[in-house]
Amino acid sequence: MIAIIDYDMGNLRSVQKAFEKIGATATATRDPNVIKDASRVVLPGVGAFKDCMKNLEDYGLIDPILKAIDSGKPFLGICLGLQLLFEESMEFGTHKGLGVIKGKVVRFPATDNPEFKVPHMGWNEIKKEKDSPILDGISDKSYFYFVHSYYAVPDDKAVILTSTDYDVNFTSSIAKDNIMACQFHPEKSQQVGLKLLKNFNELK
Repeated sequence: MIAIIDYDMGNLRSVQKAFEKIGATATATRDPNVIKDASRVVLPGVGAFKDCMKNLEDYGLIDPILKAIDSGKPFLGICLGLQLLFEESMEFGTHKGLGVIKGKVVRFPATDNPEFKVPHMGWNEIKKEKDSPILDGISDKSYFYFVHSYYAVPDDKAVILTSTDYDVNFTSSIAKDNIMACQFHPEKSQQVGLKLLKNFNELK
């Protein structure tokens, strides 16, 4: 069973429905015991970094998340769920994250080019930087759906799974040990997104 962490800041139903579409059993929860017993855990997210961290703290979810990661079970972060894994975000000040991945989250640079509006919203392609089972059957330069104004900058470039160009070249997904996280929304990315979720569901 997949535990989708519910902290009032994610499009949980869309993620749950996407997993159900590939035949997986998924439930939205903030129960530490359900998270502990799940075979894999998903941290989605929509909204402001500071608010999300506050909700995770208020609901007592930080410790269950860290324990789930430490347990070695497959862990997937989506959009803000990727950013929260980092040490800090520069969104409306400097705010501490979960600190699982070293690095920070920064805003897209201001530009007068109308081609690169912020937020970055819509379909864009990914470039594979390394191999991972989560990308099995997904071609290099596949298109995924993005909605974000900030992106993560890992200290260790070895964790970068894919990159994407949007005025700047940014990290669009990471993979380290049992952690995989993507800035794009697989649940909104049609068949290629469902393939990624299927791969995640089949990870050992």
